[in-house]
Parts: sequence; structure tokens; C-alpha cells
Amino acid sequence: MDGILNLYKPAGITSMTAVTRVKRALKLGKAGHAGTLDPAATGVLLVCIGKATKLFDALQAHDKEYVGTVRLGIETDTYDAAGRQLQSRAVPPLTAADLDAALDAFRGEIRQVPPMYSALKRDGRPLYKLAREGQTVEREARTVTVRELELLQTDLPRLRLRVLCTRGTYIRSLAHDLGVALGCGAHLESLERTRSGPYRSADALPLEELEAHPELALERIVLP
Repeated sequence: MDGILNLYKPAGITSMTAVTRVKRALKLGKAGHAGTLDPAATGVLLVCIGKATKLFDALQAHDKEYVGTVRLGIETDTYDAAGRQLQSRAVPPLTAADLDAALDAFRGEIRQVPPMYSALKRDGRPLYKLAREGQTVEREARTVTVRELELLQTDLPRLRLRVLCTRGTYIRSLAHDLGVALGCGAHLESLERTRSGPYRSADALPLEELEAHPELALERIVLP
């Protein structure tokens, strides 16, 4: 069997665990995912099956769209809600103009430092393992492009954002850096990947549904 599965990953599991469950449900041998989602994140996870694993690089190069909630006033060590709280600050009475000015600094081509809690490696070891050991290492800033950054909802201390960005953009880092820019700190409270290239969350098959009805998944989701 060869093809691409547009899977909707639930919160609370790693991307690799999602792939393992797909392989078990569909009795697959070779499969992998194109583009990691954090365990707490939900949404589009492209699972490549059989010969489609050769498409990893092409699929990962697609632009990604996310919808997330940023919680102002609280910083965490992982830049998201799964981490340890580092500090808490009062959120100032931000106006629409304040928020737009802050967001505008993150539109277009930006330099971004990856978080310590990431799968990037230093001397063969993932950074998140070093972070768990209490180590912090220098990370080189990367150039990424935020093509669209839209404020969907303001309910302070929370902001709901839609982000369309290039490969390698960390939405957790964007949330953290936005908090720094606003002077109150922030972390990413929730995140959904709503699109990866042409693959949309509205068309994705939930993992639980696939496990319950694998025969339907083969007809509906695995693409030539």
C-alpha cells in the first residue's frame, strides 16, 4: 500500500505514537509522518505510507497554517502550557493599536530562535533532552517567513491567532517573543494545525475514527 493519509492528530500523543497507531490499525509495514506536531497540538498530520515516504521532503516544504491561543502574562520554560511556569506578570490594558503594532513586527521574514524544548539536535542529542537535564545551549536564530498573522479574537489575557508560515516556524517561539514584545510575557496555550499545503483539517480523518473503521479510511483517505 502506498499513499498519503491526511490524519487529524488528537492532543496528548506524539506524532510518532499517532503513526504507530495508524500502522497498527491499517496493518502497515512502512509509514512515517511529514512534519512533527507537538504532543499537545492537534490537527493535520500527514502520514506517508509505503513508497510515499519518498515524498517527506516535498511535503514538509509546504507552508503550514495554524490557529492558536496565546496566554499573555505567564512565561513557561517550554513556551507552551505543558511547561513549568517561570514567571507571571500583570497584563497591561492593551488597545487594538497596541496589539496590531506588536503583531506587525512578526509579519514577513523574521529571525527566530528555536526553543530549547525542541527536537533539534546538538552533538547528536535532542535539545529537549538537554533541557530536561537542566542544560541551556546557544541556538542559532533562523530566518522564517510569516506570510499571514491574523488576530482572530481578543479576550485578555488571551489572544487567538491564525498564522500562515513557512517550514521550520515555531509557533511556540512566536508566542513567547510576542509576550516579550508586549512586556508581559506569554506562552502558547493551545494549537491546531489547520492546513499543510493543500491538506486541510476539515478533510482530515480523526485517529479514533480510523481505528474504529479502518476499512473506510482506506477508501476515503489514502491518496494515490
